[in-house]
Amino acid sequence: MQTVQVHPGAAERRVDAAAPLMPSERSPSYTTLVWSRFRRNRLALAAAGIALAVCALALAAPLIAPYDPIVGSIGERLQPLGSPGHILGTDEQGRDILSRILYGGRVSIPAGILPVAVATLFGGALGVLAGFAGGRVNLWIMRGTDVFYAFPAVMLAIAVSCALGAGVSNSIIAVTLIFIPPLCRVAEAATRRVCTQEYVEIARAGGANAWQIVRCHVLGNILAPVLAYASSLLGVSIILVSGLSFLGLGVAPPQAEWGFMLSSLRDSIYTNPWVSIVPGAMIFLTSMALNLVADGLREAMDVRL
Repeated sequence: MQTVQVHPGAAERRVDAAAPLMPSERSPSYTTLVWSRFRRNRLALAAAGIALAVCALALAAPLIAPYDPIVGSIGERLQPLGSPGHILGTDEQGRDILSRILYGGRVSIPAGILPVAVATLFGGALGVLAGFAGGRVNLWIMRGTDVFYAFPAVMLAIAVSCALGAGVSNSIIAVTLIFIPPLCRVAEAATRRVCTQEYVEIARAGGANAWQIVRCHVLGNILAPVLAYASSLLGVSIILVSGLSFLGLGVAPPQAEWGFMLSSLRDSIYTNPWVSIVPGAMIFLTSMALNLVADGLREAMDVRL
């Protein structure tokens, strides 16, 4: 008769393997993994700190701005950098540039974020509808968005702003319209990819309706690529809104806005060039920081890593 040897700790190991994981031993959530990956990217983390600092300074402008951004003095016009009482100098009407930069961020930053947020909502909804419904619905939606690709994005934004008239709200509408088609394409491609997965077919076979499938299986799986792409548009949006203001299609004088400040100081570039590039430097710094944050988020959200 053959004997079977049992190791002393075998039963305990089998019990431990079958036991459920304690809360501290469970695998981390997707959000936790994304934050852990993003935190290891020091460049993206530093860029996020710069972007948050710029936003905080803009919000605190009424408290920290040394002067009224609208009131100037002809006797102090075009003061150079480091002038007494005017760290960043003054503009062509003697207004303090530091104060106008701080107050200008309260217009430029929200005007750059809002088009991306609205375009993500509408473009994402259209992309999910097109990718999930397919057939003629997909054909009509995607061919409709293709019309916007017939024109360069900047030219289309200028044309829409000219048609609607000057103003910050009209600039936001113009930039939103040119962001909807690419976001729709990203959402449609991600939705079609998700709808081919087995768990969606199993949900259909189990009697789940279209809304339940979209809510439980589609939205959660397309959120990462859509948000990663939308974050990459934030810097572009700030540049476009500032560019429209530079062309006179944005804010109305004497309101402070970075693009309009750059336009008003362009005539002084030969007499006081350092003062005239301050608004452009703020546009560059903010857009570059947002682009680096978007790159870090895209890498952190990539599940293949």
